[in-house]
Amino acid sequence: MSDDELRSFLDEQMVMQCATIGPAGRPHMVPLWFVADGADLIGWTYAKSQKARNLDRDPRATIGIEDGVQYQELRGVMMECDVKLERDPTAVESYGLALFERYAGDLGPEIRQMVAAQAQKRVGLRFVPSRVVTWDHRKLEGVY
Repeated sequence: MSDDELRSFLDEQMVMQCATIGPAGRPHMVPLWFVADGADLIGWTYAKSQKARNLDRDPRATIGIEDGVQYQELRGVMMECDVKLERDPTAVESYGLALFERYAGDLGPEIRQMVAAQAQKRVGLRFVPSRVVTWDHRKLEGVY
């Protein structure tokens, strides 16, 4: 995918798979909402979650985002990332607001209040890609 195609793809997709390194050295993979922020992706999670504990120990993750069912429809991106954890509640709240604006649209007072309360228990996650690999089998035009 070109850079423009990748940006469009990220705008269309709603869930990424986030793989961190668990305490036994095995991948720990979970779905996560995200917002594209330039070349970075941002998200948030509970500070006591396994993924947050893994990232405290080793701030690297691999992200996978895919679309399609049949082989000729498959497209996606894999990003190897360094992850910056944000702990300041005001900054974490801004991550949450960005997520809810993308997924819920309306940021009424009740959502803002819920996000502010949740931010006290969460950490912000900024995924900074160091390597990006994309694919789009639709471009193969039946030639494999």
